Amino acid sequence: MDRGEQGLMKTEPVAEEGEDAVAMLSVPENLSEEEQDELRRELAKVEEEIQTLSQVLAAKEKHLAELKRKLGISSLQEFKQNIAKGWQDVTATSAYKKTSETLSQAGQKASAAFSSVGSVITKKLEDVKNSPTFKSFEEKVENLKSKVGGTKPAGGDFGEVLNSTANATSAATMESPPEHMENSP
Repeated sequence: MDRGEQGLMKTEPVAEEGEDAVAMLSVPENLSEEEQDELRRELAKVEEEIQTLSQVLAAKEKHLAELKRKLGISSLQEFKQNIAKGWQDVTATSAYKKTSETLSQAGQKASAAFSSVGSVITKKLEDVKNSPTFKSFEEKVENLKSKVGGTKPAGGDFGEVLNSTANATSAATMESPPEHMENSP
């Protein structure tokens, strides 16, 4: 075969680790016809082995899928198991443990800070409520309220009136049942 007939079977040397790939591509090899034939036979043999291995791998994957189907193992179950295993591996790392501890401590400190801020705010609001200025303002609002809305009815607020009416009605019902119930057979 001459160079024009080689087509896809033509091989180029591959740069090994540490070799200059550009230098290798630019240096033509002067192989004898016999050496080229030997390399072509070896190439064909390697390609055939790769093809055979690909077929064996495909057959093994098909067998694997059949076994999983018979065992009832679905892709979703495998995915869940892989995720669980991955998460377990992550949580076992020292970096995760250190980060978790740090975040836990930070959360405790933040919680304590928010608690103390809440206590301070509550104390300040109590101080404001007990201050003479607030007391004076509260009295003025009460005076305005009594002038605009009048005095509070003797019966109390609406909720108290409802409760007292409901209690009075239930007490009256308990003491004397309705007359139409007494006349029934």
